[in-house]
Amino acid sequence: MDPTRYVHEIATAARDAAATLAVTRGERRDAACRACAQALRDRAADIQAANAKDLAQSEAFGLSDAMIKRLTLSEAKIEKMAAALEQIADQVDPVGKAIAAYNRPNGLRIEKRRVPLGVVGIIFESRPNVTSDAAGLCLKSANACILRGGKEALHSNLAIAEALRAGIEAADLPPAAVTVVETTDHDVVPALARAEGLVDLIIPRGGEGLIRAVAEAATVPVIKHYSGNCHVYVHAAADLDMAEQICLNAKCQYPAVCNAAETLLVDAGVAEAFVPRIATALRDAGVELRGCERSRALFDDMTPAQDGDWSREYLDLVLAVKVIDDLDAAVAHINRYGSTHTDAIVTTDIAAAERFVAGVDSSSVMVNCSTRFSDGGEYGLGAEIGISTDKLHARGPMGAEDLTTYKWIVTGNGHTRQ
Repeated sequence: MDPTRYVHEIATAARDAAATLAVTRGERRDAACRACAQALRDRAADIQAANAKDLAQSEAFGLSDAMIKRLTLSEAKIEKMAAALEQIADQVDPVGKAIAAYNRPNGLRIEKRRVPLGVVGIIFESRPNVTSDAAGLCLKSANACILRGGKEALHSNLAIAEALRAGIEAADLPPAAVTVVETTDHDVVPALARAEGLVDLIIPRGGEGLIRAVAEAATVPVIKHYSGNCHVYVHAAADLDMAEQICLNAKCQYPAVCNAAETLLVDAGVAEAFVPRIATALRDAGVELRGCERSRALFDDMTPAQDGDWSREYLDLVLAVKVIDDLDAAVAHINRYGSTHTDAIVTTDIAAAERFVAGVDSSSVMVNCSTRFSDGGEYGLGAEIGISTDKLHARGPMGAEDLTTYKWIVTGNGHTRQ
């Protein structure tokens, strides 16, 4: 198989499908999302059978327990995928939405209106639910999508795609609106990333190595999310009971994801009271602590932190702990070592919270809540196409509206420029 020719064929079909979607009413695309949801339910047994084939190969692929957990499709997880499609369908149609509209003194009507991007390529690893989430968000925003999952989830992805395409056909829309790459040939990825004129955007979802490889190979625009080095800062005016619950949730509720906390910053004003307390609770929850000298002086059961620990994304029950002088020092630390993903402050001081929000350069800033809420579903987006740590063209959890661009529409009455 010639990867370039293969990509050209599927991308050309996707582009034709995108042209159809661009002129369909939102109700038809919503109907397609709902039909896809029902198709997932109707074919749940087939999807699980395909998933079992992937799970049988997981040991040969050397998958970690966390990766296997992401790969596994239970009946409840398939229902959650279907429900997410229905939530996407229930949202306001972003296509055609006026961003701005005004009249000029000469009588011209100027409008800035949301339109689909066209063809979106999504490259991801062992999370087959991304197949349905991405398809639903692209349908909602009138984009066609080309999905390239990892080899460890190939059977699952193809079975999900078959159900989705059945739903799309039931809604009388082109099935090429959702295409799953059927080969595990690695050369397909750079071919897709260089398909200028056919693919409008590439979104890689996975480890930093995958994302950097795609970004370096691409001539098509790429939205990136390199890592999730997320922080919780416990301010001098924090409610310490609240702070303890937030820290435990942010680190322990699901440590293998990008919005889990990786560094705890404790203000010197509460360090003596809070560090022994939270360190004990975290240690009891099985967390390995890597502390600075000041935090280790307050709780000696910590490994000495190395310089690299402040920028690490552990994706595990490991947490770096640092006592920090004040809010300004916390902001400076986060902006130096963080990954602009998600960072949180715990405080009862509204002015301090506002300073933190203004100063921290991250795509999501949380006030008195866990970093784990940085998620498209939790933000009411139904699902997310990814979490962007870029500044252009989208930031944070990306929903259907983030898969649109805009065009200017200028209406006159025989106007000519002098």
